[in-house]
Amino acid sequence: MAFFVDNILLSPVTFVTWLGEKLHEAAMQDMTDESKVQEDLLELQLLYEIGDITAEEYEQSEIELMQRLEEMRRLKDQWSVISDQ
Repeated sequence: MAFFVDNILLSPVTFVTWLGEKLHEAAMQDMTDESKVQEDLLELQLLYEIGDITAEEYEQSEIELMQRLEEMRRLKDQWSVISDQ
């Protein structure tokens, strides 16, 4: 009986904890989704190849996108270490 009462009393806390974990997981998945950056890299390459941007613009944009991609991978690695614990 005590177990049942404890579950009822702690259910709001349990729900908030569960919800926080799910929101954190969703945010991390969104922050580490590499597909958008990869699409941007392909689009950047296409713009350069058809002559819509200069080599300097291409290089600067590529550096920025590669930095974003590296940061995403770093976050993903950190998250996987934390999740494994």
